[in-house]
Order: sequence, then C-alpha cells, then structure tokens
Amino acid sequence: QVQLVESGGGLVQSGGSLRLSCTVSGSIISNKPLAWYRQAPGQEREFLAHIARDGNRRYAESMRGRFTISRDTAKNTVYLQMNNLKPEDTAVYYCQLIDLADIYWGQGTRVTVSS
Repeated sequence: QVQLVESGGGLVQSGGSLRLSCTVSGSIISNKPLAWYRQAPGQEREFLAHIARDGNRRYAESMRGRFTISRDTAKNTVYLQMNNLKPEDTAVYYCQLIDLADIYWGQGTRVTVSS
C-alpha cells in the first residue's frame, strides 16, 4: 500500500522560509515522478513543482525562483524548499506520486504566512 506523509508546514512570517517533506512508503521514489501542489481556501488545487524520474525539475512559472523541489532517494522523501513566503502562499500543500496508471496523494500539510 502506497502512502505519502507530508510534514513541515506551520505558521511563518512574510519573507520567511519553510521546507516541506513528503515521505513515501510502499513505493520506491527513485523511478517515479513526484510533484507538489497546493490548495488555498475556496480555490482549486494548483500545481507547484515536479521532479521527473531522471531528476529533471519543472515549476509553475509563478513559483520559479522561490520554490525548489528535490528528493533524497535514500530516505524515499521529496522536499519543497519555499523561500520569501508571502501571505498569498497560505494553503494546504500536497505531494503527489504517479506509479504507472495510479496517482497517490498525501493528506496535506498546512502553511500559513502572516503579513
């Protein structure tokens, strides 16, 4: 059974940084694409960043330069480093793993940025 568990969210002041983690069990991440999304209250889930099987990274244009996705295959964990956070970054952040035809999501971790 594949499970994704996010952590690292919390309350941070505007301009601060957070690093989110997503630890995967039941699947080996080194040969799977992973991504981060977020969902703010009343809004649709929004794509943030993606890391492919070969390690290539892709970002939503609005996140480029502030957010960085990375992975540690030894820990089976994917990260999202978020810098210069703004109040509009307040949302629940989710990681996603794609395993062939199946898509798995974590339960989310809440990030609140105060002004």
